[in-house]
Amino acid sequence: MKQPMIIQGGMGVGVSDWRLARAVSLQGELGVVSGTGVNSMLIRRLQLGDADGQMRRALQHFPDPSIADEIIDTYYVEGGIGPSQRFKRSSLPSVHSPLALQRLYVAAAFVEVWLAKEGHGGMVGINVLEKLQTSNLPVLYGAMLAGVDHVLVGAGVPREIPGVLDAFVEHRPATISVSVTGATDAVKVSTSFDPHAVMTIDAKRPLHRPIFLAIISSSTLATHLVQKATGRVDGFVVEGVLAGGHNAPPRGPMKLTDRGEPIYGKRDEADVDGIRALGLPFWLAGSFGSPERLAEARALGAAGIQVGTAFAFCDESGLSKGLRDDVIARWMMHDSIPSEAVFTDPLASPTGFPFKVVLLPNTLAEADVYDARPRKCDLGYLRQLAVRDDGKLIYRCPAEPVKDYVKKGGAVEDTVNRKCLCNALLANIGLAQRQEHGYEEQPLLTAGDDLASLGKFLSDGRDHYSAHDVLSYLKSSVT
Repeated sequence: MKQPMIIQGGMGVGVSDWRLARAVSLQGELGVVSGTGVNSMLIRRLQLGDADGQMRRALQHFPDPSIADEIIDTYYVEGGIGPSQRFKRSSLPSVHSPLALQRLYVAAAFVEVWLAKEGHGGMVGINVLEKLQTSNLPVLYGAMLAGVDHVLVGAGVPREIPGVLDAFVEHRPATISVSVTGATDAVKVSTSFDPHAVMTIDAKRPLHRPIFLAIISSSTLATHLVQKATGRVDGFVVEGVLAGGHNAPPRGPMKLTDRGEPIYGKRDEADVDGIRALGLPFWLAGSFGSPERLAEARALGAAGIQVGTAFAFCDESGLSKGLRDDVIARWMMHDSIPSEAVFTDPLASPTGFPFKVVLLPNTLAEADVYDARPRKCDLGYLRQLAVRDDGKLIYRCPAEPVKDYVKKGGAVEDTVNRKCLCNALLANIGLAQRQEHGYEEQPLLTAGDDLASLGKFLSDGRDHYSAHDVLSYLKSSVT
């Protein structure tokens, strides 16, 4: 398979959905759907009436029709729920997720990849966060059922994922370890997925083994994966600290600038020479969204670049039109977006990883909007498994109600300024939950430092741009 020169970054939840991935793939580069929260995306689209019919149409091609029918019967609402009604939720992910949730994950990932790949031979990948260990297995299997070409995994050490892909090729069960906060070496927890126990499959027909790309920030991790992964590692996306979403924490003790952002130093810069010496293809990411930086990356031996922020605000992005228009209008009003508009927040994410936040009014980035939200954990993607002093395993999230988190053995200081990314990111794409007592979940926008350069796509008074415009710009100096 031809290597892409440009990888469209996987942006969750649903910012890089099937429409964006398809648009990029049709242009000969790697379009990537996000595998985060796909179950909630599917069932909320169905509850809104699936106006264009795409969710139901894709489900008609799911290999097990009984599962597709069950999902539609459970969640589809003709004409959509009313504006004051709440979305029906699925179960929360867990080490032993119920069968209905596993089926929903498989089907939802299938839908995203199938729609992105429909009717053409371009490359489509799926991006998952290693930290979402309790949901990744069924998501990856569903993506492979739809013929996904690449799997990209970041936000952790995805050592076990290559072996999972190898097992799923032959529809064999797969197991991965689950991290447990506060556990001793004697406490080992794992989660498994058995395709045969979840759905009816044609075991005689093997699946395509996707190319596996690990998203890393250091040559040390790259070397570790090459030597210790449970299967073949095919390449790397080398992500710097200027990229949007989650960033790797600084090495050593966390120190902050006067503005409150993590301080990164030389030790946090990827050793490109060391990564190149491994002999595998790699792509550079983190403010590489320009023709000049693409040329720079290729001169360093990279196959190309990964770009997220520029695609996040294009026409095909899953980001709600209101948020896209707001950001673009602010750029046009001031003829620029200051670099200070993006804040690397060391506390926002329940994962403990620094998280890039766009300081946009009427979002959780504003203190009063954050303070007005009743703390609640009802989606659970970022819940962490922990062991209490009495040895009992429990799930907890630093963004849940403080009294609940502390009761489960968590430290109260870990709850300060933690934001419910699960609900906020769904709000980003127009799928906000209306909670009890009428509270509507608010968005929290993330972007890389390249947000300040958005104007290169808005010349001549244009107030929007396409994925094609981004690719044409990036490749304008390629010969």
